[in-house]
Formats: sequence, structure tokens, C-alpha cells
Amino acid sequence: MTKKRVWELDAVRGICILGMIVVHLFYDLTAIGGKSLDLPGWFHLIRQYGHILFVLISGICATLSGNSPLKRGLVVFASGLLVTYVTMFMEQLFGFKDLHVWFGILHMIGLCMILYTLFRKLPFWALALFGAAFLALGFWMQTRTVSVDYLFPLGLRSANFYVGSDYFALFPGFGWFLIGAAIGKTAYRRKESLLPKVNADFFLLRGLRFVGRYSLWFYLLHQPVLFAIVFLFVL
Repeated sequence: MTKKRVWELDAVRGICILGMIVVHLFYDLTAIGGKSLDLPGWFHLIRQYGHILFVLISGICATLSGNSPLKRGLVVFASGLLVTYVTMFMEQLFGFKDLHVWFGILHMIGLCMILYTLFRKLPFWALALFGAAFLALGFWMQTRTVSVDYLFPLGLRSANFYVGSDYFALFPGFGWFLIGAAIGKTAYRRKESLLPKVNADFFLLRGLRFVGRYSLWFYLLHQPVLFAIVFLFVL
């Protein structure tokens, strides 16, 4: 029996993925294509805060499956490592500078899923409290610099080390993830859509649901496609 999916979570995740693709397209045009673009305010808003919604959705979805999120987390984290190796290879092959991704959104969400196995049996209020504490810890870390270069996955950055072109630290990221899990254990405790009367098969929603359902594949494949477009039509 196929598990029924909560359509609005897939749709919102699809919106996040499409927003990320737009952001990366602008980034490729400027960083790789050498274009000087006057970027609108909404672009900076999405680039700065759009990932929060994606992480919240990931936390909600972690509560909807009866299976442990450990296996899924390992797959997502391994996908993040693949992104690291591919971006390093592209730097060497094409001579681009500072393109590599040391600890991006896939590394962070994959690790959040793995760590959630230690928290998944907690009640929603405990998840919310831990989430708030990890948010505060992460925001505090952003105000500090350390002398050690390789604590950046946690959120502690060195002034002399470049953390990569796509960087999302575990803290405050895990805080957003746990708050999403708290929402999942309350608003989605029945594991059903909160908008059952909406026609989820409307073509726009169906497209967003498709992107959201296969978000990992879209993430892994979109950047090579964008790079090819910039390389063929801009460079």
C-alpha cells in the first residue's frame, strides 16, 4: 500500500527548490558568467532566508514517516559529499575560484536527519525547547570567530578560512529542523493534509508537488544544467 503524501508539504518544498534554482542561476551568471546584475530585493531575501522554510519542512516530514530518518539522512549527507567532490573537480578543471561547497544545505539537512534519531521520541514541547536553544546557540556562534579552521560545520568560523560558496551550519540549522519536527507532531499529528478541500491536482500545484517530491534529484541535477546553460550561452 502506497503511503499517502501530504500534498502541501511537497508543494511548499517545490517552491523552495524553484527559488533556490533561481538564486543559483543568478549566482552562476555573476560568478561564472561575469555578468554584473542589479539584483532585486526579493533575490536577497530568498538567498538569505529561503532555506529556513526548507529546513522546517524537512523537520515536519521527519515526523510523518514511521521509519527511522537515519537511512534517509545518510543518503542526503552522502549526496552533499558528492556535491563537494563535484564542485572541487569543477574548480580544478575549469579554473574557477571559490566554487567548492564544504558544508552546504544537503550536508546540514542530512546531519539533522541523522541526529534527529536521538530526539524523535521526545514530546513536541521538548523538541520546541531544544530547537529554540539550538537557534540561540547558532545565532551566538555567528557573532564569534575562532582560531580553529574546521569547526565551521557546527557554526564556528575562522576569520582566515573560506567556508565555501554554499554554506549552512548545523547550528542554527538543527534548531529550525527540531521546530519543524515539533510542528509535525502537533499540526500534522494525524499525518494528513491540513488543506484537504484544495484541488491538489490543479496543474500548477501538481507541478510543484512533483518538484517537491523529487527535491533531492532536482538539487543534484540543477546546477550542472545551469552551468551548461551559462557555459554555452554566456561564456
